[in-house]
Amino acid sequence: MPSPVKVSAVSLHFLPVEMRVPLKFGSQTLTAVTCARAKVTVTSPDGQTAVGWGETPLSVGWVWPADIDYDERHTALQDFTLSIAAALEASDRAGHPMEIGVGFIDHDLPALQAAFNASRPAEAALPHLAALVCYSLFDIAVHDAYARLHQVPVYHIYGRDYLEQDLSHFLEPAEGSGVSFEGVHFSDFLQIGTAPERLPVWHLVGGLDPVDESELTGDEPDDGYPVLLRDWIETDGLDCLKVKLRGNDRDWDYQRLLSIGQICRDLDVTWLTTDFNCTVTDPDYVNGILDQLRDEDPLTYQKILYVEQPFPYDLEAHQIDVHSVSARKPLFMDESAHDWRYVRMGYELGWNGVALKTCKTQTGALLSAAWAKAHGMTLMVQDLTNPMLAQVPHFQLAAHVGTIMGVESNGMQFYPEASAPERQVHPGLYRRTGGVLDASTLGEVGFGYREDQIDRQLPEAAYG
Repeated sequence: MPSPVKVSAVSLHFLPVEMRVPLKFGSQTLTAVTCARAKVTVTSPDGQTAVGWGETPLSVGWVWPADIDYDERHTALQDFTLSIAAALEASDRAGHPMEIGVGFIDHDLPALQAAFNASRPAEAALPHLAALVCYSLFDIAVHDAYARLHQVPVYHIYGRDYLEQDLSHFLEPAEGSGVSFEGVHFSDFLQIGTAPERLPVWHLVGGLDPVDESELTGDEPDDGYPVLLRDWIETDGLDCLKVKLRGNDRDWDYQRLLSIGQICRDLDVTWLTTDFNCTVTDPDYVNGILDQLRDEDPLTYQKILYVEQPFPYDLEAHQIDVHSVSARKPLFMDESAHDWRYVRMGYELGWNGVALKTCKTQTGALLSAAWAKAHGMTLMVQDLTNPMLAQVPHFQLAAHVGTIMGVESNGMQFYPEASAPERQVHPGLYRRTGGVLDASTLGEVGFGYREDQIDRQLPEAAYG
């Protein structure tokens, strides 16, 4: 078996990115984001070293929806990310990246979060989702470094040759499900060596995005990229649209689906999904819209492949029975699916799908994927508007876990030029062509970033 590794050095960079158009998350509207990029060195017992990279947008509005001042939350996320860098570098944890990740997420991260929040007012406490996002870039980098140490693609390290423990070491099944993780391994749920290089891509129709000329304000960018939905569909050959809804304005939500459904018929777009922005508290809100759509516009209803997270983030505080929704359409957890334990809770409440995100850690995404697939739940991989290096693990996860339909990717909508250097090396990952993303240019070791060929000047390290 390959030797365990230990993190021996960490560095951290903050990369500011401006959006070409605003992006709305629930009641939050974002015009910029800071991406955090980590460089992690791991060392084996015999002194061999390897360097890995990870990156995640610190998306304030998504990870921490609150009435607290945006700049305060933004600064807190950066400060907490810095504290993780120091803690990981000082940590004695050793093993496979899954073992290091589970140990840090289950033990070190809660302790760091508690210490961080101890000096803050209760109403300004950093939430668990934010803590996961702040750790995710380091976790991704550890996985990348371990694969580079062994000179293999990153998903090969989840096979039996690299990880001896079966899933019973990491997971517990739902009570009464009949599922057992004894003798079952991650490789049983992953497409290792057989993952597709091309995936259908989903376009985000944001709540502020103009669908037709009547919604134009005159403030739209004139930068050569499309603005109207029809132009995006025709330019990128899109066949899958994710529609952001308000979740608290039934008439607006219904009319939005009708208008976009008509565009889909006009331009032969096959699939839709609805994202109610976690603002719904009563399943009847979703059921009523779906039933009315089924009766009055059945073609648009048929195009809805699944419904994404209508209900609040905090699943423990809002244990809503959602069987009535999932009986109509597949219902996917997203913001609530912090880890496999929350997926188990959602499963018992009636959710039957899980939307994975690498920004909740590579470790956590793989654990949730295995738990969900073992229990017959369907998977999707959703975007956090991932630019630059963050796009690569995002695509790789979707390709290897197998999703209901492709992968969401909207960085090219909101800040396409942020990834211009990466696009020179991987054009198919940062430009949607014919409705797909193409990752055939990725390298064969680690995540395949080929970062040494990407002409990007990093800002001065904030740590390390």
